[in-house]
Amino acid sequence: MYLGRVIGTLVATTISEGMCGVPLLWVQPLNKNGEDTDTPIVCADSTKMAGPGETIYWEASREAALTLEPSFVPVDHAIVGIVDDVKLDGDQ
Repeated sequence: MYLGRVIGTLVATTISEGMCGVPLLWVQPLNKNGEDTDTPIVCADSTKMAGPGETIYWEASREAALTLEPSFVPVDHAIVGIVDDVKLDGDQ
């Protein structure tokens, strides 16, 4: 799983079978310290609860396609949870 921060929402003009009602969110990938890495990506929100400004964790590739019902919908990235807190080893 990977960390990210939701930076916006998207609207699809064409919806593939199995994607009806699934929100699409613009996500900035983060490292373990909460710093931006790489370029933003589009994630399907399997939780249907994430919103702009929230820290989330997401999956990629085959694992992302398995997070939605029915399985194997055409997605490359999917949000699987909302992060409440990040504690690194050595933090007091």
